[in-house]
Amino acid sequence: MPEHVSLDQLLAMTLLVLVTLAWSVCLVFMLRRGRFEATARRAAARSLPALPHQRREAPHLETVELTTAEKVAFAGLVRQLVGGR
Repeated sequence: MPEHVSLDQLLAMTLLVLVTLAWSVCLVFMLRRGRFEATARRAAARSLPALPHQRREAPHLETVELTTAEKVAFAGLVRQLVGGR
């Protein structure tokens, strides 16, 4: 035991080192557990049985032929909108 260090200082330093080690062990444990839980959540999110699977392709596009009256009405509407600017 060094002569210039009191017993109280040695005990305080020992306690500080032990607390630091305990904190480090707890921190590593919590980080690993969090990483494991995040991985489990991601795996669960990939396969949700209640949600339907998304389509890989676009839906079939539908087209409708316009009558002559509808084409004239649409052309008039476009002229109104362009002329309003």
